[in-house]
Amino acid sequence: MQVIDWDLAVTTGTRLVRSGPQVSREEARQAVTELRALSREAEGHVREFTKIHTETPPQPATIVDRPGWIKANVEGFRVVLEPLTQRIGRDAPPPAIVSAVGSRITGVEVGAVLAFLASRVLGQYELFLPPDPSGREPIGRLTLVAPNIVNAERELNVNSRDFRLWVCLHEETHRVQFTGVPWLREYVRAQMTEFLLASDLDLPTLLERLRSAADTVADVVRGGEGNLIDAIQSPGQKEILDRLTAVMTLVEGHGDFVMDAVGPSVVPTVADIRAKFAQRREGGSRLDKTVRRLLGIEIKMKQYAEGSAFVRHVVGKVGMDGFNKVWTSPDTLPTTPEITDPDAWIRRVAGAPALED
Repeated sequence: MQVIDWDLAVTTGTRLVRSGPQVSREEARQAVTELRALSREAEGHVREFTKIHTETPPQPATIVDRPGWIKANVEGFRVVLEPLTQRIGRDAPPPAIVSAVGSRITGVEVGAVLAFLASRVLGQYELFLPPDPSGREPIGRLTLVAPNIVNAERELNVNSRDFRLWVCLHEETHRVQFTGVPWLREYVRAQMTEFLLASDLDLPTLLERLRSAADTVADVVRGGEGNLIDAIQSPGQKEILDRLTAVMTLVEGHGDFVMDAVGPSVVPTVADIRAKFAQRREGGSRLDKTVRRLLGIEIKMKQYAEGSAFVRHVVGKVGMDGFNKVWTSPDTLPTTPEITDPDAWIRRVAGAPALED
């Protein structure tokens, strides 16, 4: 059965998304060419700095516009949600009319969310992709959203090449993480699948969650701190989400740490870029901030800060080799409490007491 009308999600998203900045054909061509080249350059810098090596050959980034980003993410969602879709269809398939109407409603909702995000995302490493024509599952794909990068560098009034390389450093760190640490991708997939299958899907529970979500929306509009993810998850999902949050805080914080640590040697204006970018993250209209809070984007911003602080502290105490013990196995990943107490992780994993500053 189809839980979400994916075609309608794409149609809705591409219809609602705002157009990108005005650029000439030559400017667009130059931006695409430079981003591809800089992504290759960034990968070398990241591998050398992080000391994470892989047999996967370097690949240039895939450059997309806003509608292209929406289509790519719909493909990823379909892969991620497949276990849940299969379970619903097998265990308790709803009447055909309920499925048809419900899938169209969720299709519109997903499309609207993607339209909001499509004008803000600079890039991402897509972990989950549909199989290629031979049936082989791709290992991942680095995607950069050219219009958003151009728009951001104009708004910030920063050196365009420096900014583009700076963005590539962050996203390439994710590619290095997931191609250089063999078990990491499957660990994240397993946690996501477990999270989805732990949901309560009976009708009374679903209605209760929808009421909770409506209350959350009203609270956030009034200035509250809730988000829809917390509102709709089951008690069984909270523990799984805690593990997912910890690993994603690590990988996002690692990306932020690397882009700034590598930056001074290859991005001369990195300090100016970081200062202006941090200010930009805090900006936006009241409506924009409300939607970001509802969708959990504010939580992601917190992950960047906490994860980066964790990595910076650990590297400062035990060096990059000591920090890289984090990639040994799922057991060496930091827990949520250890993210905010990195010395506890050092004592548990690095095999040495935390050193004095």
